[in-house]
Amino acid sequence: MSSVPQQIPVLVLAGFLGSGKTTLLNHLLRSARGTRIGVMVNDFGSIEIDAMTVAGQVGSTVSLGNGCLCCAVDASELDTYLEVLTRPSSRLDVIVIEASGLAEPQELVRMILASDNERIVYGGLVEVVDAAEFDATRERHPETDRHLAIADLVVVNKADRVAPEELRRVHAVVTGLADRAAVIDAAYGRVDPELLFDRAARTDDGGPRQLTFEDLDDQYAVEDAHPHAAYETVSFTAGEPMHPRRLLDFLDSRPEGLYRIKGFVDFGAADPANRYTLHAVGRFLRFYPEPWPRGEERLTQLVLIGSGTDGDALLKALDDCRVLGPQDAPEEHTMWGVLRYVPEPGEAADGDRP
Repeated sequence: MSSVPQQIPVLVLAGFLGSGKTTLLNHLLRSARGTRIGVMVNDFGSIEIDAMTVAGQVGSTVSLGNGCLCCAVDASELDTYLEVLTRPSSRLDVIVIEASGLAEPQELVRMILASDNERIVYGGLVEVVDAAEFDATRERHPETDRHLAIADLVVVNKADRVAPEELRRVHAVVTGLADRAAVIDAAYGRVDPELLFDRAARTDDGGPRQLTFEDLDDQYAVEDAHPHAAYETVSFTAGEPMHPRRLLDFLDSRPEGLYRIKGFVDFGAADPANRYTLHAVGRFLRFYPEPWPRGEERLTQLVLIGSGTDGDALLKALDDCRVLGPQDAPEEHTMWGVLRYVPEPGEAADGDRP
């Protein structure tokens, strides 16, 4: 098993017309802070970027001047433009697909999961809803409930336009419809970009460098000065190997509101040659084995990000996944469950959904 090249997360940004997804996208672009974003949109007449002189012209690509690129595409051209945007020369860190207001996000997610492009990885479905118009939107678009049910993260936008008790009601209804997704409130689409994707780590010459665990931890800290929707982050480190079966049980039953998990896992004697990079968003899960770097201390180091989660309970659950001694050594077959989530070239793993 060999490690895969650095993959670019692809996020789907969906929501009905007027929900504020374009405002959220513009906020991400303005707040990129060195992260190079590729944007794919069906209709971007309202993208407030001077370079968007190609509004509505399918097949056009423009540079946004800050390392970001934007393409106007049909859904049928998705794979073609993913190939363009993932070329090493583009040097992108993340790709955001803004779905048309009337698009079926499930189909876009399926296309990403079915893509043969080994340079991408699914980054989650972000559904934006309008807090002030939520009931009316559900009445006009009954499919709203279906879209929320498959989302990985729901942004209840325009939270400033409703009274606090009404916001709490809408938030509760959305949470009930959104299965185990994280649900956060926001105004003007101001969601911290680092909730959705990793901060780019670059050398002084602008080139990439490998993220350290400290980067993984620090990048999720929310600065009080940022007018962004709040989320919580939990960091877990263990010197003992993790038990494959117990860790998978934790991942399979991860609680409502836990949006992302990433980091490195040591399975000890179950696979002494490799460490496993873990990437989970919503209910999507991947493991990537790679040889342990020479001189690297063998630790499990994970960062968990969500909204409304119980940090102490998460840490306790992960602590219970540790191998507690020789008498607790996992059986050889327990790694089979992990290997189900190791992607083979050109194949979809069992962790894919919907």
